[in-house]
Amino acid sequence: MTAVAASRGLFGIGDVLASLRPDFPDVTISKIRFLESEGLVTPQRTSSGYRKFSHADIERLRYVLACQRDQYLPLKVIRDHLDAIDRGLEPASGSDGPRVPRALVSADGLPSADSFRSGSSSDMRLSRKELLASSGLDDALLTELEGYGLVTKRGAHYDGDALAIATTIAEMAAFGIEPRHLRTFKIAADREVGLVEQVVTPLLRQRDPEGQQRADDAIRQLAALSVRLHSSLVKSGLAHELKR
Repeated sequence: MTAVAASRGLFGIGDVLASLRPDFPDVTISKIRFLESEGLVTPQRTSSGYRKFSHADIERLRYVLACQRDQYLPLKVIRDHLDAIDRGLEPASGSDGPRVPRALVSADGLPSADSFRSGSSSDMRLSRKELLASSGLDDALLTELEGYGLVTKRGAHYDGDALAIATTIAEMAAFGIEPRHLRTFKIAADREVGLVEQVVTPLLRQRDPEGQQRADDAIRQLAALSVRLHSSLVKSGLAHELKR
């Protein structure tokens, strides 16, 4: 393994072969090239055309080889597994489709500060069918929620935040609460976002890495605190009303 490759986190195909062979003695350069031709791994190419693999590429190859060796899975199934992993889901098991990982929650069931970390759920990509199956919504209700701006797509997919919102609304619908009743929640949330933006904007304007990290930490903590405050205010208000 060359020092330059190691310093950049990129490795030639010979380095990849040496890394994989202790666990997969039968793997060859031809095998790695075949898996690349099947679209299961996409290494970078230098200007001279040489393949350069990242750590993620090597782990991806390791996953493919393990699926073939231990589960005898065909490449089509492995490709579906990798697609699920790329979209932040757990691969299908048996006849079940890809599963949504358990969300990060605190002991009281509310989102924890860690659940607001960048990439914790926003990187998840769900199809409409997967969102409906995971949330418990029906298609007509989802369409209505989208009309009110309560659930939105990120590009061609729904993310983990959309799933959390859809799941919560599906549970509220069991009590007869309709999307039109939830517009006040959206308005309040937008105002809270504006307040947090006022706090963190000076930090985001700082170009140094420490300023960016402080802004990320502030967003994460304020988001969790705003959820906790909202929950506490609703709980307190309901308790007061019930004592009348």
